[in-house]
Formats: sequence, C-alpha cells, structure tokens
Amino acid sequence: MATDVKLPRLGQGMESGVIVRWLKSEGDTVAKGEPLYELDTDKVTQEVESDLDGVLAKIVVPEGDVEVGATVAVIEADGASEPPAESPGSASAGPAEPTTDGAPEPSATSAASAAAAKDEAPGGRAADRPAAPTRVKASPLARRIARERGVDLGSLQGTGPEGRILADDVERAAAGVTGAPAAVPAAAPAPLPSREVEVVPLTSIRKTIARRLTEAWTAPVFQLGVSADMTEVLSLREQLVSRLAEGDAKPTVNDVLVKLAGVALMRHVAVNATFTGEEIQRHPNAHIGIAVAAPQGLVVPVVRDADRRTVQEIARARADLVTRARDSKLTLQDMEGGTFTISNLGMFGVEQFTAVLNPPQVAILAVGAVKDEPVVSDGELDVAPILRMMLTCDHRAIDGADGAQFLQTLVALIEQPALAL
Repeated sequence: MATDVKLPRLGQGMESGVIVRWLKSEGDTVAKGEPLYELDTDKVTQEVESDLDGVLAKIVVPEGDVEVGATVAVIEADGASEPPAESPGSASAGPAEPTTDGAPEPSATSAASAAAAKDEAPGGRAADRPAAPTRVKASPLARRIARERGVDLGSLQGTGPEGRILADDVERAAAGVTGAPAAVPAAAPAPLPSREVEVVPLTSIRKTIARRLTEAWTAPVFQLGVSADMTEVLSLREQLVSRLAEGDAKPTVNDVLVKLAGVALMRHVAVNATFTGEEIQRHPNAHIGIAVAAPQGLVVPVVRDADRRTVQEIARARADLVTRARDSKLTLQDMEGGTFTISNLGMFGVEQFTAVLNPPQVAILAVGAVKDEPVVSDGELDVAPILRMMLTCDHRAIDGADGAQFLQTLVALIEQPALAL
C-alpha cells in the first residue's frame, strides 16, 4: 500500500521549509526512524525521519521550498513495489500475442534474455555498473563541510556515537589534505591568479536573521549600561567547579549570570515580556535565550525556567544546547518560547557592546569581558574584576525606570549572589 510522505510541522509558527538533499534514493528500503532528508527551516537545519517502514517508491520534491502538509515522497509498504513472481512455466505457456501489425510481442523470457545480453560486456564479462551507495553516518554540518572542502566522507572514521562522522572529523581531515607538502615550484614564477568574489547564498536561517534584525531596528529602543564587581561570582564559580562530579558539565560565568538574571526577571516582570504589536505579554517564568555563534549562523536556544534551576542544572542544559547548535542538531522546540536573551562576547575579549533586540522579546542583555580595573573601596585604591553590561530595551513595552531597576537588582545579585536565595 502506498503512503504519502508529507512535510511535517516541526514547531510553532512553521509554515514551510527547504529540502536541502535526500538521504535516500528511489527504490531504497526505509526503516521507521531512519533519516529521509535534510530540511532547512528559518531557525534550524535538521534531518527528518521516516514514520514507517517500506520502500521509497517516489521522490515528489527533490529539493527546494515546500509548504507544510505538502507531499514530498511516496513510500510503499514492504514488498508492495515488488512485482509478483511468475511461476516457472509461465514464460513458455504459449506463443506471444501478435501485435496489430502482425509482429509477435516478445515473451518475458526473451525480454529478460535481451536485458541480460545488453548488460554483458564484450568477452562475456558483465559491464561495470555502479554499486548502490552505502549510507555514511554523518551530521548535516559534517556533510556540508565535506562538500565545501572536497573531503570524501567514506574515507573517514567518525568519532561520534556509533561511528557517526562529526564536523570536527571533517575539519581534521581537511587540515590534513591542505597540510600536504607543496609541489616544487617551476623555474619561472607564474603570475598570481586573479581572485574571484566568493558568493555565499543565503540559507533560510541567514534570511531569518536578516529579516528579524531588520525588524528590530524599526523598534524604538534605548540602552542602559552598568558595571559590576565580579569578585563574588568568580569565587562562587570556583567553589562549584571544585565540587563538580566527574564527567559533569563545568559551570561557566555565563551560567551564573543566567541564573541571577532569571531571579532578577522574576522581581521585574515588566522586563520578562514580549510585545505582539497589540499587547504586552508578561511571562511567569524566565526562559532565557543564549546567543550561540553556530557555523550556520547566529542561533538562540532557550534555557527554560532559569529562575528555578540551580547553576549546575543550567550548566548541563547550556552544554547540551551549545553542542547540538554547533552540530546543527537543534530542533525548533529548542528555539521557541524565550522571554529574555543574553549575548556574551566576553570570551572574545570584547569589553562592552550593544546587542540588537530579539523580537518579540522586549529586552536583551549584552555581556562583555571581565577585566581587572582600579576601584576605590573605603577610600583606598584597589583592583577588582569588573564586568560591563548593556541592556537594550524596547520603549514600546519598557520605560527607562523599568530597565534601570532591573539592572540595579542584577548588579546587587552579582555582587552578593546570596541575595538570590
């Protein structure tokens, strides 16, 4: 029995997607749960799995844009696409029926013999025929890098689960190729080739980034900047790391900031809000997005209930989200429902910057690097680790006092984390 394979709705608000490539060919056997094709949405690129067992009878949409609910392929139940076997004597049961011009129709036996003869090469040896390709287990990002670098995935040994090839495996292989000894130069140096402009087509994710950030610039925003003494936060992180169980995710400074920001948001719910154009929605839980620079572009997976989780639980959630973001394995559910965003460029040495609003959220916090700076304490000159932060607010939903009071609470929690209890 034939079953239509339709494009699923993978998340709230999804209306269409772009089929990048099929992982199965027509005629291939498909198992339930086995990846069928790579789908590029406006938020993530992920593999879509089959919902049933059978044979991929037809690919309706080889690639390109597809609306949710549209048929992309047809799967036949196991054995349904195979013609029924003939009995041994059926081929010679009688003469072939004549055609309208009097020429007899070829029998099944003669047709099979002709096909066999066509496949025979001179000398009685079967002509070379390409073997059916073997499915190599690799992440979508690894496949993309392999195509760009010209790396044969079949020659690699994957380091992921069940031998799955990851992006790092391809990068190492590409480095080995490019690191080969250079050819001996010719006696006369050849003129340098002219360089061409690299054209990078926009992916769905990149188009979404462009569209959303353009929308953000139309909002009437204002910025508020503060600095905080990070002495107590750094000490707290060291204590958490010293008590870390073997193999557990190591807490970062940003993990502590996510926790403290979640607590501050619950005390200033006007900042923990989204703006729909017609109304302001203030949320009862702090679902904090963390900006991640993934290979396919900027993504913002969400750490849910940051106000109620421990720092260690936030560290585990963050480690999982970042790993899957960099391996192009985030789902739409990982990206939805954020009420506030933190963008941290401190690891790049950036001391201070202004982040662009992430609609429909009404605020985003830009976090810089921790730097030792001279400070005056009790009339004495001292040195302290200082963090600079910049809060961008949507003035349609937040007034200056709302943002200032939130930052005041956040700074107090950073300088005395015990106040978050």
